[in-house]
Amino acid sequence: MTPALEATGLGMRYRRTWALRDCSAAVPSGRVAALVGPNGAGKTTLLHLAVGMLTPTAGEVRIFGRPVRESMERIAFLAQSKPLYAGFRVEEMLRFGRELNPRWDGAAARRRLADLGIPLERRVGGLSGGQRTQVALTVALAKRPDLLVLDEPLADLDPLARDDVMRGLMEAVAETGLTVLLSSHVVSELEGVCDWLVVVNGGRVQVSGDIDELVAGHRLLTGPAGTADALAARLPVISRGGAGRQATLLVRDATPPLDPRWTARPVNLEETVLAYLRAPDQATLPRPSLASAR
Repeated sequence: MTPALEATGLGMRYRRTWALRDCSAAVPSGRVAALVGPNGAGKTTLLHLAVGMLTPTAGEVRIFGRPVRESMERIAFLAQSKPLYAGFRVEEMLRFGRELNPRWDGAAARRRLADLGIPLERRVGGLSGGQRTQVALTVALAKRPDLLVLDEPLADLDPLARDDVMRGLMEAVAETGLTVLLSSHVVSELEGVCDWLVVVNGGRVQVSGDIDELVAGHRLLTGPAGTADALAARLPVISRGGAGRQATLLVRDATPPLDPRWTARPVNLEETVLAYLRAPDQATLPRPSLASAR
């Protein structure tokens, strides 16, 4: 199956500084992918390259097997700033979108806004933060994209508005089958929503793969600190912790420890991501074959 998005050897340099370097990753079609990384890691640069707002210094991005410039009609992008005209009425934003997008679905946009209780005659500047995000998302979805790219869409919203926006996004995914690439700092909000993970750290792709497979392939081991070094020498350790006589090892290994003094438990998505972010030099995980993608 052709990936919805595939980056190969991707690099972006600003004068002497590389924002991204030698990045390779893919997002299979039909997935909801989380793009995670610390501030300054290169997430927004990667998204801007993926939607054609930047031209790479090295490498390439392909959308459903074609160059980005040949695929613009299949992509919708929602920036963190929610670029709407505050003086426009909601109806005027829809009219504006219709003029710019040949695949525009105005009827679906009106139905969605009616379901959300957002009046078409209201000015964008008079809406709440959550309502503005919903209008921006509606405009993006009305483009009828095959790939929807979202850069921190929940960053300025309260918990209730965040839940409403994510619920609406998942309903759209269920109805249309579109692929989503979602950048976020709040890893806990991605669990149960996203099924593919890309971690960018220090301008490089550190992890890429199916979330269930990645999480299932890690364990948190707990045992006596005095034996931690010996155990760590035999296992692929991602991070170490603990205090006093107890030590913890987060390892990339689904088998139980050989030492009976150590216990193992599963980890969740947030624990896995944080472990890698704290270990930027950790070797990139092998990316599972796209042929196994759901």
